[in-house]
Amino acid sequence: MMVVAKLSGHSLRLTKEVHLRIAVLSLFLFSFNFLSFYYGGLGVSSGLLAVVFSTASLMVILEKAVIDRQWPEVRLLFAAILGIGGIFLIFLPELEKGHAPLASLMFCFMGTLIFSLGNILSGRLQSRQVSVISSNSWGMLYGATYLGLVAVFRGDAFIMEYSWKYLGGLSWLVIISTVMAFTCYLTLIGRIGPGRASYITVIFPVAALLISQQMEDYEWTYLSLVGLGLVAFGNTIMARSAKSRTN
Repeated sequence: MMVVAKLSGHSLRLTKEVHLRIAVLSLFLFSFNFLSFYYGGLGVSSGLLAVVFSTASLMVILEKAVIDRQWPEVRLLFAAILGIGGIFLIFLPELEKGHAPLASLMFCFMGTLIFSLGNILSGRLQSRQVSVISSNSWGMLYGATYLGLVAVFRGDAFIMEYSWKYLGGLSWLVIISTVMAFTCYLTLIGRIGPGRASYITVIFPVAALLISQQMEDYEWTYLSLVGLGLVAFGNTIMARSAKSRTN
């Protein structure tokens, strides 16, 4: 990222205040949100993680209402109830299996909450004319440092598996899913705002659950179909509300 910043003419020299803001932002976008979802994935299929993550559009607007001390509109509360209710229906068959899915659900909600706060912080940082590429370069460095310290504290070993499958997956996660995806997404936040940008998470659940059906033997139920519809409907209401506010 720093090489790209240099080649594209983005300055990596930032003030101490901006560095502090990026260091805080990296807690939400480049470290503990990942950690929460990785722990959440230990108990349920990865497709269900995407369903919870799709509520980012709900959480962003509700969090902004809390931060700005403005009571959200009734339709936003209705949308939040739909989204959370839909997730409960989707997870209900999993929750009946034991406590592990419940713990996974809590980790996923925490990860989405943290990510949503990061959306808001990124939007406000960009409003100070800080380049996304510059802030991401330092932010990913800070985030990797935080996670490295967690691993050291836990006594985890740093292991690299030298196989095409491992290195290929790692390269995809680093280059496509992190560097490119976050750069595009955070740029979108700067252009249309965190509320409307988070609407793209609406499309995640369907694709993720279809992949999970093929790769992880996820089983669809009537409850999961109804729940997915409620989540999508709630997200759509939130996104339209964010759009009308922006306009």
